Amino acid sequence: MGVEEELKELEERAEEGSNKSMQPVALTMSILAVIVAVITILGERAHTAAIINQAKASDQWSLYQSKKNRAYDSGLAADNLSMTAAKIPGADKLIEKYKGYVEKEKADSEAEQEVAKGFEEQREQAEFLGNRFNLAQVLLEIALVITSITLLTRNKLYWYLGLLFGLAGVAAATSVLWLK
Repeated sequence: MGVEEELKELEERAEEGSNKSMQPVALTMSILAVIVAVITILGERAHTAAIINQAKASDQWSLYQSKKNRAYDSGLAADNLSMTAAKIPGADKLIEKYKGYVEKEKADSEAEQEVAKGFEEQREQAEFLGNRFNLAQVLLEIALVITSITLLTRNKLYWYLGLLFGLAGVAAATSVLWLK
């Protein structure tokens, strides 16, 4: 075996050794990439839920407003009839009917208001979840980038730093379980 062949063999062994020492780093990067994908989907779903709940709340507030308007209109009709009741036969019955409408619409509008507030609370909760998942996503992406620097520099300090960011990202994502 010549010197050139021995050098080539030593170089191949060195490459194999360095590749094996970087296997945990590559595995960490793969795991981080999968977690980033999952967290991204969870964040997008949370933000979509927030948008849907906002639309539902807006619809409920419109319904609330229409019921308030009907109550107001029925009240005006009852007031107008009261002023001319002496001239119109059966006006008393109509006045009572309109007053009944006013009471019904007021009660209905209060119920619609409560439903709208419920949708707004759900929207706020979904926004909180989405923001928390966004924070987790950013931390995990930082972890992925820092960990990849290890492959370039062969300095495991970057791998450890990436692991810290990864743990922070996982903690941020799992915090939604107890911070609701």
